[in-house]
Amino acid sequence: MLTLTPADGGFARLVEGIALHEPQVEETREALDLALAEHGVLIFRRQALSEAELAEAASWFGALELIVREDWASKYQPEITYISNMRSPGGDTIGGIGQGELAWHSDQSYMTHPATGSLLYCVESRAGQAPTSWANLEAAYAALDDATKARIDGRRGVFSYAVRVAGYGEIDKLAEAEIRRRTPDVTHPLVHTHPVTGRKALYLDPGTMAGIEGMDAEEGRALLDRLIAHATEPRFVYRHHWQVGDTVLWDNGFLLHKRDDFDPAQNRWLKRATFRPSPARHIVPGHA
Repeated sequence: MLTLTPADGGFARLVEGIALHEPQVEETREALDLALAEHGVLIFRRQALSEAELAEAASWFGALELIVREDWASKYQPEITYISNMRSPGGDTIGGIGQGELAWHSDQSYMTHPATGSLLYCVESRAGQAPTSWANLEAAYAALDDATKARIDGRRGVFSYAVRVAGYGEIDKLAEAEIRRRTPDVTHPLVHTHPVTGRKALYLDPGTMAGIEGMDAEEGRALLDRLIAHATEPRFVYRHHWQVGDTVLWDNGFLLHKRDDFDPAQNRWLKRATFRPSPARHIVPGHA
């Protein structure tokens, strides 16, 4: 029997009574999908998953997405991404860990149709190493004053892959122009209404947003900075301390996330599956 309890008293839910490697009936999958829609972050402890089983579990919630970084993808299950600082016996990297993960972000926000579902499985990590945090943008929106809500409702943010890449290090003008040609800027509403709960949520990505459409650059940047500072206040954040076997399911449609830094001499290996949830049950930016 499924049970859901608050994790550390916050919005995330600890799910018990299920082994993700086992096939589940439609009723159970539906219950989990609705719980994801309601809470945004679901945590499953003490799981033991093959890559095929991880991919299958993620597929309960939507169509699987292949990663753009093929060098980080599993050679055995292409829908699985390796997030790791470890190397093979031959000295080759087995995945990658981006420095952008240290800052608050939302996966694929720079895309017209982002895949917003993620399932992350901990294979190896020192207990408590490099916690991952999630910020709830529904709760953050609800706590805004009425004047700010009125100011941002109907506005669209500009999301730029070039801005994201520039944040990782210096790029020259030629490289920036090529990036913009290949991945042009997109816009998404700053506020979405959840199709299941009816709650409104901010949609932000601090390291990717270039401004607010139709607003003066300086004014737009100041407003975004204020919204981001508000949305990432500790009262809206759940911080997860990893243990081997932990599997965390979350919805990028109304959450930001980041991880803490850690000693590179310590091994870390997580496997991630990305999926496209149903817009009938989840906030999916870019869905018409």
